Amino acid sequence: MSSVLNTFSSLSLSRIYNNNHLQAPTHSNLTSASVSFTRRRLIVRAADTDTNEAKSKAPYKAPASGGSSINQLLGIKGAAQETNKWKIRLQLTKPVTWPPLVWGVVCGAAASGNFHWNLEDVAKSILCMIMSGPCLTGYTQTLNDWYDREIDAINEPYRPIPSGAIPENEVISQIWLLLLGGLGIAALLDVWAGHDFPILFYLALGGSLLSYIYSAPPLKLKQNGWIGNFALGASYISLPWWAGQALFGTLTPDIIVLTLIYSIAGLGIAIVNDFKSIEGDKALGLQSLPVAFGAETAKWICVGAIDITQISVAGYLLGAGKPYYALALLALIVPQVVFQASAQPFLVLGLLVTALAMSH
Repeated sequence: MSSVLNTFSSLSLSRIYNNNHLQAPTHSNLTSASVSFTRRRLIVRAADTDTNEAKSKAPYKAPASGGSSINQLLGIKGAAQETNKWKIRLQLTKPVTWPPLVWGVVCGAAASGNFHWNLEDVAKSILCMIMSGPCLTGYTQTLNDWYDREIDAINEPYRPIPSGAIPENEVISQIWLLLLGGLGIAALLDVWAGHDFPILFYLALGGSLLSYIYSAPPLKLKQNGWIGNFALGASYISLPWWAGQALFGTLTPDIIVLTLIYSIAGLGIAIVNDFKSIEGDKALGLQSLPVAFGAETAKWICVGAIDITQISVAGYLLGAGKPYYALALLALIVPQVVFQASAQPFLVLGLLVTALAMSH
């Protein structure tokens, strides 16, 4: 239920602030959404440029000598080369991108006001997390790697698909198995929750469709830095929140609007991943925000999207008669602004504060 990404959870903005040659850690995808977190727009040029010509202009980026086996299992840069097919399959799902979706389900359950610490509710929430993380985020990430195989051949040629570590037919099979598994779990949760309308199934189906049009032509939302990044933010924040809230309570219009506003912060987070692909994007004529606006401007777009969103939500809570929660959120925004290189923990806690405010 996530559009594609590299990990929202492994974000570190310090590299944005401390280096002119910018590079962000791999995720990306909030919520239920997620896939690799690259956002680009293809510029059609009058003269044809084939992929081989582009490859010759881009530097070959080999993984660090003696790559980490842990990085390989998490699906992030610096991974050791692996021949075990099951480890490669896990790498394609990028487990490092699952935690934001899990946190989104937690926030949705908290916002419902109906979650109780008993065996049944805990079991439901865990199953919802499996649906959002390993299944549908895994589907999204594998799908995104499949459609990114040409650009990855430039930026990260050692990744499983461009390196030939896994046959293409096995990649396609994995995409379908994860998708059908996630949709099946969603349908099961609807029955377990006693829903007359299968809302979780349709949320999972909608999130999966968003993941597809994010990565695949002809729409390929990631070609547009603004639309693609917002779709990514919505899939990592809004979709898993909606799933958690619908599982234990009622998904209301105000929650939908509030979480979509929060997805603007997710847009800022998603921009971070673009910094690692600047060279490859330029080589293929793709317009990510760092390429389109320059690294310095993109840095401030990223920071502004996160900070302004939190301030706006605090204002909403104050207007809704929840002054203590608004003050708590503002208290988290202050260190977020001061320590912008480490803003993510404050954003994550802000999501939970907002969820608890909406539960009352």
